[in-house]
Amino acid sequence: MSWQAYVDQSLVGTGNLDKAAIFNSEGNSVWATSAGFTVSPQEMQEIVTAYKDKGSEGVKQVQSTGLHVAGERFVVLKADDRSIYGKKGREGVVIVKTTQAILVTHYPETVQPGVAANTVEQLADYLVKVGY
Repeated sequence: MSWQAYVDQSLVGTGNLDKAAIFNSEGNSVWATSAGFTVSPQEMQEIVTAYKDKGSEGVKQVQSTGLHVAGERFVVLKADDRSIYGKKGREGVVIVKTTQAILVTHYPETVQPGVAANTVEQLADYLVKVGY
């Protein structure tokens, strides 16, 4: 399956997410994206920096500062070595890092955060299993 097919079918196609992009693990190459979802290079560097941050006492810097994705600021609810969950009102972002990729996704107000997170985490599990 192509990277674009993962975005179109496994992420946005589920109806649990309305926008998605897949980047390489350094965040400097876009492998696939849904139409109209633009994550700037600066925003990707924020995400990569958040993953590199070991944090102090279990809290990463991004949990205090928030995160910008596609021009919007999200309050970060969870940040660990694999997943970053952010929220803005009733919409949010689910970002998951695999061995070679970073999945950056957005869910609308009409989707429960847990449903969106499960969709992204399941694809990430699959990608890790097949070496990505």
